[in-house]
Amino acid sequence: MGAPADVTGPSLRQYGEPVHATGAVLMLHGGKEHGHETVDGRSASWRRSAAMARAIAPDLQAAGVAVWLLRYRRRGWNGGAGPVGDARWALEQVRDRLRSVPVVLVGHSMGARIAVRVADDAQVRGVVALAPWFPPGESVAPLAGKALVAAHGSRDRITSAGATRAYVERARAAGIDASYVDMGPVGHYLLRGVRGWNDLALTGSRRLLGN
Repeated sequence: MGAPADVTGPSLRQYGEPVHATGAVLMLHGGKEHGHETVDGRSASWRRSAAMARAIAPDLQAAGVAVWLLRYRRRGWNGGAGPVGDARWALEQVRDRLRSVPVVLVGHSMGARIAVRVADDAQVRGVVALAPWFPPGESVAPLAGKALVAAHGSRDRITSAGATRAYVERARAAGIDASYVDMGPVGHYLLRGVRGWNDLALTGSRRLLGN
């Protein structure tokens, strides 16, 4: 399913389509705290996640896992309702296509915050959060009964590795299967150490799917 020419609504692009899908990865790209710009093919955040989707899709497809990337209607978090609604729409689209297969959410930055908000969906097994934006007070409740793999680089100046560690610790205290991965001296945008980020997205997704 390619992205339509009209990008006033959310859209999905599929990167891997196994003959008999046993699971799915839904990728959620980054954004910014405020912004009402339309997300189109020039969006750097969307393009970074698209590059990752292209990199990991062949191995996931071979393992029976379909890969999808959501494009939000608007660039910003803007209080959360818009992109969270877009992600719930995307989960419904994947469900319509693949029925009841388990889903892992792979989110970068703002996309990771969206992912934990919608992790309460019955088909979601867990979240792989890459350089996530987890501000203080972000609830761990939607992850109940799910799993979280959160990764951060020590040179990230956009989102906080310390905040990610604190979120993982709160999740563990709530009985959630949560782990933290130190990506080393890399920054926020998945550009340095790209192979490591891709490997984590791939192996984390497969582990959470039990694949």
